[in-house]
Amino acid sequence: MSVEDAGPQSPSETLAVPESTLRMDRVVKRELHSARSILSGVAASVIIVLALYGLLECGLRIVNQPAWLIDPQTALNRLAHLPEGINPLLLGVIGGVLLLAGLVFFLSAVLPGKRARHTMPDSRLFVVVEDEVLASALARRARLAAGVTQEQVMVVVGQRSVVVNVRPTSGVPLSAEQIQAAVEAELAKMQLSPMPQVRVNLAASGVIGV
Repeated sequence: MSVEDAGPQSPSETLAVPESTLRMDRVVKRELHSARSILSGVAASVIIVLALYGLLECGLRIVNQPAWLIDPQTALNRLAHLPEGINPLLLGVIGGVLLLAGLVFFLSAVLPGKRARHTMPDSRLFVVVEDEVLASALARRARLAAGVTQEQVMVVVGQRSVVVNVRPTSGVPLSAEQIQAAVEAELAKMQLSPMPQVRVNLAASGVIGV
């Protein structure tokens, strides 16, 4: 029996796996994080409009034509003498709007902007799951472990935590440890990334069983 030597791999073959993996990582990151393109486009559009308007007013002033809206020199003088010549209430509203807009842009740039999603491992591809879907599956597992109805269980899934709220049936004791173990076992099967921590809250007042 003869065995054929495959020989050395070509550069294209050796780079195929890393390039595909890197490309897939970028796709997964885009699915897990919200895009900043909308806010960036809004900011760029506002700056472009203001710049074009400033050029228009300056051009009209150079050729000794009347200003379209306000003369640039007059606008600069009014800004220099603020808050004179403007209603204090209106000035406060304008300042509040500018502060809110700046806060929105600042937080969008600083915060990670993660979406309510998790990833699950797969041998061939990446699986991105909505947190609502995970909450539904974990609520079903907690309901079966507690032996209660669907309305008595509510699950909230976050990036790092899973909160299971259970309202027991009156007269039927429940074990928070048993419910937590069942939910953690379900999470272990899913192998989420990042893996959240489970916390079970049992309501002090129960519901009347049917």
